[in-house]
Amino acid sequence: MTPVANPPSFRDGRMEASLRALELTVRGRLDGLLQGNHVGLVPGPGSEPGEARAYQPGDDVRRMDWAVTARTTEPHVRQTVADRELETWVVLDLSPSLDFGTATCEKRDLAIAALAAVTHLTRGGGNRVGAVVATGERTVRLPARGGLTYARGLLRTVAATPRAPEGTRGDLAAAIEQLRRPPRRRGLAVVISDFLGEPDWERPLRALSARHELLAIEVLDPRELELPDVGTVVLADPETGRQREVQTTPLLCREFAAAASEHRDRVATALRRSGAAHLTLRTDSDWIADIVRFALARKRAWSGGGR
Repeated sequence: MTPVANPPSFRDGRMEASLRALELTVRGRLDGLLQGNHVGLVPGPGSEPGEARAYQPGDDVRRMDWAVTARTTEPHVRQTVADRELETWVVLDLSPSLDFGTATCEKRDLAIAALAAVTHLTRGGGNRVGAVVATGERTVRLPARGGLTYARGLLRTVAATPRAPEGTRGDLAAAIEQLRRPPRRRGLAVVISDFLGEPDWERPLRALSARHELLAIEVLDPRELELPDVGTVVLADPETGRQREVQTTPLLCREFAAAASEHRDRVATALRRSGAAHLTLRTDSDWIADIVRFALARKRAWSGGGR
């Protein structure tokens, strides 16, 4: 049985060892399953025209091939061949709401692990990767460059990013806007966040997808989805500093789960409207296996083999 991959913690003072372990985990398991191909996460980025195929529900309507559609009287989409060089930009949300975790790691650790996976899957062959890291207190832009040495340095810089003090509110929409301006060459844009709060990021995300292939990676913890019936608990909002002591009851637990489910549905709907592929990673799940399942499902759907 393959062991479950738990993201290493970057809080124990052993950052270099944690980063090496993370790199070995990503390269060891993803290389064999996805062949390190950057089209593994979001198939089809690029501008070179490929073959046309019949339209499948869920296909991007911007890829409709109207000439073939008119000739065959059936809707067709035009597949594209990936560019030889891919520029990937990642918006990484490290606001205080990510400094939370009740399972194998914090959401922050899982977000950095997701960045490592994206970096590994998109580097090589002249490809470049850059990042916009937003903590709510400050935003850092790391330029897009290629090479293994730079990729390792980027991850080291991100892992060492200081945490914002409690009570700092994140602004994901502003971070996405920083990625949009100035306009960049077409490529892959990845947004990694827990997407908590109001979806005020939908408009800039939709504008970003008009120019780039877009992937949204949602990072969750099980306690954000279900509240255990354990008696008195203190609920805290790290981005406002507000706390509230509540007595858990079966009714409260059901209402909490219903509200959490409703919010997740709103997030999924907003991401779908924005044209983003949506990958969910959880702190209590094997994140590598989740990435592999997502990538293989995307490949099948893009090739017309999915349902």
